[in-house]
Amino acid sequence: MPDATAEIAVVGAGAAGLAAALAFHRAGFDTVLVGLIEPRADGRTVALLDGSVRMLRRLGAWERLRDDAAPLETMRLVDDTGSLFRPPPVAFQASEIGLEAFGWNVESARLVRGLGAVLEETELRRIDAGAEGYSTEEDGAVIALAGGGSVRAGLVVAADGWRSVLRSQAGIKVREWSYPQAALTTILAHDRDHREISTEFHTRHGPFTLVPLPGRRSSLVWVTNPVDAERLGELDDAGLALTIERQAHSILGAMRIDGPRGLVPMTGLSVDRYGAGRLALVGEAAHVFPPIGAQGLNLGLRDVAALVDAVCDAREAGEDIGGEGALRRYQRGRDLDVRLRTTAVHALNRTLLTDFLPADLLRGAGLLVLDNIRPLRRMVMREGVLPRLSTPRLMRAEAR
Repeated sequence: MPDATAEIAVVGAGAAGLAAALAFHRAGFDTVLVGLIEPRADGRTVALLDGSVRMLRRLGAWERLRDDAAPLETMRLVDDTGSLFRPPPVAFQASEIGLEAFGWNVESARLVRGLGAVLEETELRRIDAGAEGYSTEEDGAVIALAGGGSVRAGLVVAADGWRSVLRSQAGIKVREWSYPQAALTTILAHDRDHREISTEFHTRHGPFTLVPLPGRRSSLVWVTNPVDAERLGELDDAGLALTIERQAHSILGAMRIDGPRGLVPMTGLSVDRYGAGRLALVGEAAHVFPPIGAQGLNLGLRDVAALVDAVCDAREAGEDIGGEGALRRYQRGRDLDVRLRTTAVHALNRTLLTDFLPADLLRGAGLLVLDNIRPLRRMVMREGVLPRLSTPRLMRAEAR
């Protein structure tokens, strides 16, 4: 006999897994969370876009996070490639599409701690163990726990990361790729006010991005070639801060390292389907993005919201919540969104890595068009924040 039974079992206690467990619990499902909550301070932040903030607010988590998050009121793009076709800087204002901010930037470890604190205040069950096995039965799935024991559920949500054990055992195929780059991440303090402006310099080795944090602080994602990334990581704090200041053309004045550092490989992953055999994939179990364009976790949270919609719809229709019908609804709700954003991020990164003049011309012309054609500009901004088609209910302006 299994040690625990539930309608929904969520495996993985990162941000996507915690959000999934809270969302299903608040939707009235008997839910159990399998996994250890382990916030890791690695200099990484997440820019939570407007739809993600709406979702966190409805899960009761946003008020715990807001004081530690900074609004992103302006997104500025600067071509720093040295190209002959270099366009002038382009700035997008959230107010142009009726938003206070495109999103809010918060340290990743703080987000996990905040979600974990909200979860502790609920009656949601937790099992502090990893999952090492998964099998299906006629009317349920069984998760084998590391160290012994098992959990039986009608639907298993795999939020166990890009090396997902459950995805592998379900036989879901993946496609993986890598870029000749690595990303250095850290937290900075600086002399000048960022004025809630996120600045992304496009360089020949990838984007160099400064994203506001509360006060005169910002997070850095510096995408460059692996050799330079290693060299930067070996600098002492003073040397690294000076190098970052020069790369940023001193737009924020003198800088100081004000947090841990991380070195992130630039990889990507996609799956051929989002569910199989009472198993649904969310977050990095379903897709991995390089740290470009604030897509990774925001897509993961949209996975969660879309899966909750699909399962709630199955319940209302009297269907099996872990059956093929619910998984097909989920697949339809995620496939186009993830594919489009995967293609866009991949295309932008590849054009930066080439000095092929037609590619530079195309990228520069695209920015000029967006800067000057207002209806197109507003449409692209809205779609970048949240797709207007099939927006999950937890992320809509008005909850269902």
